[in-house]
Amino acid sequence: MSLLHRRSSGNRRRKQPPRFQKKAPEKQEKARQRKSEPRIGQSFNRRMINAIGSFVAALRFLSIIPFAGTFGTDKEALTRSVPFFPLVGLLFACIALPLTWCLHQVLPSPVTAVLTVFLLLSFSGGLHLDGLADTADGFFSSRPKEQMLEIMRDSASGAMGMIALFLLLSLKVACLASMNEQLFFAVFFMPIAGRIAILLLMAMLPYARLEGGLGSLFQGAFHTQQARLRALAGILVFIGISWVAAGPQGLLTVFAVLLITGLFALFCRQKIGGVTGDTLGAACELAEATVALVFVLQLGGGI
Repeated sequence: MSLLHRRSSGNRRRKQPPRFQKKAPEKQEKARQRKSEPRIGQSFNRRMINAIGSFVAALRFLSIIPFAGTFGTDKEALTRSVPFFPLVGLLFACIALPLTWCLHQVLPSPVTAVLTVFLLLSFSGGLHLDGLADTADGFFSSRPKEQMLEIMRDSASGAMGMIALFLLLSLKVACLASMNEQLFFAVFFMPIAGRIAILLLMAMLPYARLEGGLGSLFQGAFHTQQARLRALAGILVFIGISWVAAGPQGLLTVFAVLLITGLFALFCRQKIGGVTGDTLGAACELAEATVALVFVLQLGGGI
């Protein structure tokens, strides 16, 4: 009986799972973690590629900078590119500032002002100026909304558009030619303010056209909660940059740009009930002219 008891107890001991089988779940968990790490890395890389593609799409849309290939040309990248508009403006500012400084060292102020204005508009190939001209033609035509939109769609510029271009370019050149050291602050803030104004207008008003145009390219970017959050983030960044670069004078510039853009948004809602690509370009140009005007007033002691 004792021998049978020892054999049965030995059988019970052999039926117990070996020690290495108890650690199997731990090894499986570690193997699962090792498999998940490449997935996390791939997800991060995908987000980085999407962000770079969105920035390239914003550059393609807002500038004439040439890019080889089709990277950043798909509709998804263009839809995601809206938050990068202020960053594009900052890039233009960083390019224009040293070039303007070099011009200022060797040329008289009026010549420097003309070339600087030409430099700023050359980034977009005159796209925003064309929007300003079309907006002036439509808004001051005294026609119903539908006819205004048709006039704005026409690529030919009328008398009101040419007058608007002449007045705005003259204002920019005159302001920049009247500055000394303030010139460099104005040139730095003008491209940033213009692209911030585009975000603000997209956040405040819906798209005016029923079909075609920017509404089909930037779905969900007009008059939505997400658009307002983007605009708020752009304003906060603009305030921070303005305060660091120019102090109270920079904050005054931010206030002036917000005021002019808000008034222009009310004008757009009254005329066509929303915004179009042309009005976005007009807002950009008006914001740039506002920055130049504010720095002239500050320089002359008018404020």
